[in-house]
Amino acid sequence: MKLQISSQLAVFAVLELYARREEQLSVAEIASKYEVSPHHLAKVMNVLGRSGLVRSVRGAGGGYQFAGNARRTTLLDIVELFENAGPAARNDEELAERTGEGRALLQVMKEIDDIARSTLGSITIATMKRLVAQHEVPGKTASALGAGRG
Repeated sequence: MKLQISSQLAVFAVLELYARREEQLSVAEIASKYEVSPHHLAKVMNVLGRSGLVRSVRGAGGGYQFAGNARRTTLLDIVELFENAGPAARNDEELAERTGEGRALLQVMKEIDDIARSTLGSITIATMKRLVAQHEVPGKTASALGAGRG
């Protein structure tokens, strides 16, 4: 399963806001850390704000703060705000259902979708923050999204 850029940005922003929950972070600060477009991130933050996961603080020194429950909010909760993490589109199924091979492949793909949903639904923001801490490299600030560009 590959997540859309908006879903990745949303996860990164929520994790950043959770990690620094005593602060108010601007879109520019978060975008700078991940080397992404502030315009694109602003759209993502708008969706996160409407969902109640983050709150916007207006005025001088304003920004965003994490507003969710890190022990109950899962990666699936965030990803589903931006994309369908469910079964494949119907037009894929129409082609697959024409043959036994296609139906068998469709069954396997549905099982993969179920596993992905289950995994995303079992990892909370608090758990993800602990995973991030295990993977941090001291002194390294490379962008998670920009690392593969070249």
